[in-house]
Amino acid sequence: MEKNDLFLRAKRVIPGGVNSPVRAYSAVGGTPIFIRDAHGSILTDSQNNRYIDYVCSWGPMILGHSHPEIVSAVCEAAGSGTSFGAPTEREITMAERIVEAFSSIEMVRMVSSGTEATMTAIRLARGFTGRDKIVKFSGCYHGHADSLLVKAGSGVATLGIPGSPGIPKSLAELTLTLPYNDAETVKSVFAANPGQIACVIVEPVAANMGVVLPEKGFLETLREETKNAGSLLIFDEVITGFRLCYGGYQTISGIRPDLTCLGKIIGGGLPVGALGGKREIMQHLAPAGPVYQAGTLSGNPLAMSAGIKTLDLLRTKDYAQIEQKTARLCAALGGIFRKKGMPVKINRAGSLFTVFFTGEDVIDYESAQKSDAALFARFFHGMLSAGINLAPSQFEANFVSFAHSDSDIDKTIEAAKKTIQAL
Repeated sequence: MEKNDLFLRAKRVIPGGVNSPVRAYSAVGGTPIFIRDAHGSILTDSQNNRYIDYVCSWGPMILGHSHPEIVSAVCEAAGSGTSFGAPTEREITMAERIVEAFSSIEMVRMVSSGTEATMTAIRLARGFTGRDKIVKFSGCYHGHADSLLVKAGSGVATLGIPGSPGIPKSLAELTLTLPYNDAETVKSVFAANPGQIACVIVEPVAANMGVVLPEKGFLETLREETKNAGSLLIFDEVITGFRLCYGGYQTISGIRPDLTCLGKIIGGGLPVGALGGKREIMQHLAPAGPVYQAGTLSGNPLAMSAGIKTLDLLRTKDYAQIEQKTARLCAALGGIFRKKGMPVKINRAGSLFTVFFTGEDVIDYESAQKSDAALFARFFHGMLSAGINLAPSQFEANFVSFAHSDSDIDKTIEAAKKTIQAL
């Protein structure tokens, strides 16, 4: 069936024809491709077109699609039952893997999505501190929980809306939204709200307004201000967890948050999320403590099996390999754009990257918004026509996996040359 027919069929029974908004190509125009299967670095759509994939299911497929050992682990687990609603040894094993990888984490609660992890983290922070206000940063997306959808990035930025109807004004007023990378404003807000801020939640490397790296001193200021105020520091490492190294960005930066939210890679491509942190804080979660959280499918045996196998494989991997491939790709793209005389900034963190169509450095949401989204849309479709699947939004990250070969990188560079020439 043609993709246009599939999209029309989908729109009859699914709002907007998709189950997550950015998939609808609203920011780039056209009709989304419908995927039939994927192996390694290659996607095949419903019309048998093949693409080198830099979306990687928005990050989880760091080992490539349909990795045989992960598929085998999932099949083996499914043969014993797909869900029990009762504890399993796999949940313990997964929690142990995470605790071993993160020096800031002593206990873990498994959930079923990154949104659920961040939502629980906020509730736990409020319950632990007895305070109501939270601090987040413009352009950082932490899932679609009410408190966190104020001036969010990712799909909200893609659709060009400031937040979302359905969030009570009184709740939104408890969310203090600041510019990313602005340490002085952070200090001012803490000074203006003594004893009122429960937590600060941040992507230590922002990846939902496109990739934006923290400037020197920014994360250090967050750690110092929260510590002095008796507030909690929450790192949302749903994307960066096990993406930049075996562990999280906190392993690289040396900054230890009080709570960490994880997802994506720890499920090996299956729905998963996790919340971890200091024992004294985590024991406030029910049934050990009074802060309630529950989930019928939390610790699902299929997700745990896929995640455990993924982490075991990653433990033996040299992350420098995918970082070098990503660096080579970004350097080549930058050279092509410069030769064409087009203003572009490419932000990269390890195997994450975003091509911003702007001549200014992108350090926060405001500077990201100055990008030429219309030009990006033309670039996106040119690359898609050449067999390269990039994230369908100027304000998202692209991902390189261990399955991407040098040949894949070469083909991507050649496709970019032709696409940019046409632009």
